[in-house]
Amino acid sequence: MRACFCSLDRLIGVLSIALALGMVALPAQSQMRITYKSALEGTAYYQMGTELAQAIRLGSEGHVILTTEESQGSVQNIQEVMTREGRYVFTAPPALVANAMAGEGAFAGHSHERFAAIRGLFPIPSLTMHFVMAGDDGTTTIDALRGKHVLIGRGTFSAGEAARYFQLFGLEGKVRLADASITNGPEALREGRIDAFVTASSFPTPNVIETASLVPITLVSFTDEQIAQTGAVRQVIPGGTYPGIAQPVATTSLPVMAYTTEQMDADTAYLLTKAFWEQKAALSEQSAWWESVTSELLAHMNTPLHPGALRYYDEAGAELPEHVR
Repeated sequence: MRACFCSLDRLIGVLSIALALGMVALPAQSQMRITYKSALEGTAYYQMGTELAQAIRLGSEGHVILTTEESQGSVQNIQEVMTREGRYVFTAPPALVANAMAGEGAFAGHSHERFAAIRGLFPIPSLTMHFVMAGDDGTTTIDALRGKHVLIGRGTFSAGEAARYFQLFGLEGKVRLADASITNGPEALREGRIDAFVTASSFPTPNVIETASLVPITLVSFTDEQIAQTGAVRQVIPGGTYPGIAQPVATTSLPVMAYTTEQMDADTAYLLTKAFWEQKAALSEQSAWWESVTSELLAHMNTPLHPGALRYYDEAGAELPEHVR
């Protein structure tokens, strides 16, 4: 599936004129405030939220204001759908949203009627798995973690994936897990309190850059066969992305989406989605991780788009898979 935004610049111009003439309906409020729940402060995804908030404000000419809230991770973001009202936007991998809607995994035992109201908006940079070890070997295999003290964090996608990979590759019970927040990873590695940490973020990720500036690091690189075993999407981190890592690193990634619920009104979802895509080029100039975001990633979304977002994609001429309509 290839999404195509046909004559997008011309379309944006037409929409801007229509907006100015009052042909596109705005909510009664002149300014719409939206809670944006993403990740822990200090992580790449929290920084993305800050960048996105600025872009949305500019792209909507001040009509849409995102207020970024710190989060423990995607599980918490989804769970808050149970109590949040109205204009709530959060980020999560599609697989976790599917678990919530089915009442499985971390969401087992929860009433999932509210989860069924989750609707998609747009993709954001994918989660890329980083297994970061102390040392100056450049790259190594996952078996190098055997017998090591490893921090995988709590309640995050990276923690769940790391545990799954340890089981998959025969390291379950052979890796000593550190009980701490992933934000402690760089300092703990520098001080020698751990041998490695695992984090999932779009690259280049700030906490890995920070760690490489403090101590020499080594990254785990997987074989194609191992990546196939994980069932995840293959991702290559180019050599030179991090100090001391000259070779490309083969790892895995997972698409991430921005979601809301049916409680958000259609005009707000429309303006939010429109502002994001109009500002996407500027976001990419600001930070390299936005370059990887394309409308093709919508194929990984396993919930329908919000009607307001769908209206924008249809106006923009995007080719969408039927399951998101």
